[in-house]
Amino acid sequence: MLRLLTAHLPWLRPRTQCLLCKGPTEGSVPLCHDCEADLPWLTQQCCICALPLLTEGLPCGGCLKQPPPFDQVVAAWRYDFPVDTLITRFKHQSRWPFGRLLAEKLATHVRHAVDGGLPKPDVLLPVPLAAKRLRQRGFNQAHMIADCLGKALQLPVEPQWLLRIHDDPAQQGLDAAARKKNLRRSFTLSPKASVQGKHVAVVDDVLTTGSTAETLARLLKRAGAQRVDVYCLARTPKPGR
Repeated sequence: MLRLLTAHLPWLRPRTQCLLCKGPTEGSVPLCHDCEADLPWLTQQCCICALPLLTEGLPCGGCLKQPPPFDQVVAAWRYDFPVDTLITRFKHQSRWPFGRLLAEKLATHVRHAVDGGLPKPDVLLPVPLAAKRLRQRGFNQAHMIADCLGKALQLPVEPQWLLRIHDDPAQQGLDAAARKKNLRRSFTLSPKASVQGKHVAVVDDVLTTGSTAETLARLLKRAGAQRVDVYCLARTPKPGR
């Protein structure tokens, strides 16, 4: 009887359906091995802003010319198919399983980076969503990602420390200059925020031009943060590449 059960163990393991190919998967993560391997994993990148490059471990020209106020970006993927589609459906169609899947994979990616020497932050701060957009969408995707990271990394999440004080137009579709102008005086720190001397990680879904990350990093460092990292699901390549 024991031999019979052992022989059938592979069929007794919990199985789920892959969210991408609809094939069977093993375990609780709804992604098969082949689809996970085919994701646009971000390997060669700028060592500061995570911009996709042709080399690994070097800063990009932009970071050399004008170092950003944040210390390091940690992103799991290039913003490319099918990750771009998954993020869009997560944000705009409330497909929470997609968001949960990507956040869990990002948590594994960050944990490996910490094991490899990346300094572990003291607290995670999700990028706040404009009040009007939050009412329309019903949830803040950055907050959901941060909660998943917090559980996996055993870190506190403080969603009320960063505040968005203006309902500016959406950043999507704007160039770098327009994004920076759009973000002026958009954020502030809550009186409850305690960032003095702390290493904080700002959490968002996608880093495009870096304008939001730079604005928040300056705000946090002016308030006394010792280090500011950025954790995001995906990093967009340079326009035209």
